Amino acid sequence: MSKHNETGVKGEQIAEKFLAEKGYRILYRNWCAGKKEIDIIAQWQDVLVFVEVKTRTSIHFSFPEEAVTPRKQQYLREAAQHYLDTIKNSLKIQFDVVSIYLFQDSVREIVHFEDAF
Repeated sequence: MSKHNETGVKGEQIAEKFLAEKGYRILYRNWCAGKKEIDIIAQWQDVLVFVEVKTRTSIHFSFPEEAVTPRKQQYLREAAQHYLDTIKNSLKIQFDVVSIYLFQDSVREIVHFEDAF
């Protein structure tokens, strides 16, 4: 596995633990519909939350959350619609971003953007 893929997997593990500690009930990690993927699907109270995790080992050029572009947001909306089509949902939905900055394999910063878009 390449270094950036390892970083991504580590970030998703960190985000899952972080959200669980905040009281989120993790339903799925890496849920796929064809080529579309949602990093984490969780429930927080009466809200179904689709979470995009962005992890970086350097913030020299940009912060992790800046990688969630309008195009990426649309991709996530489409993936979420595929998920919603497979379940009976009476919950509100929201899209969150968890931004993680790792320095020498340690979490330097983690920021949770709730209802990000």
